[in-house]
Amino acid sequence: MRGVLTQRAQRRSTEYAERRKKEKAPASEGGRYKGLGKMDKDEELRQERQALRLLCSNLVRAATRVELCNLLDSSLFQDTLHRVAFEEIRTAGAVPAKRLREELPGRITNRGFPDFELLEFLGKDLASEDEIEELFMSVLRLIQVRHESDGNELEN
Repeated sequence: MRGVLTQRAQRRSTEYAERRKKEKAPASEGGRYKGLGKMDKDEELRQERQALRLLCSNLVRAATRVELCNLLDSSLFQDTLHRVAFEEIRTAGAVPAKRLREELPGRITNRGFPDFELLEFLGKDLASEDEIEELFMSVLRLIQVRHESDGNELEN
């Protein structure tokens, strides 16, 4: 099952990159890519939280999580709690998702967020297979933003 999800995610990643390439807009139209420069604060926070939900999902292999974390940068997370959560997820490395979710509250509490509640933060339900595509898209958007800020265009 997980192999199928990984293949599906890779295919969607490629499709997303191709769509983004087609959607390039001149700088005079509000940025390098349509929509990315116009993302409001609420949407940014939603994208960040969705990315964190994916990274904590039991539908993502630990090695895949590590690879995704390596493609992201903590500076992409505008919300301090989101940034700290991402840094702790990245630091945890290739541990099973269940263990990550067990350890994450303590790690975040130790970083200065004493009232952190994982279920409130990620939502009461774990990501379903139906939601996984949307969650992957959130991570891909953040990766795209990172590559744009580095001056590199994301290629397949």
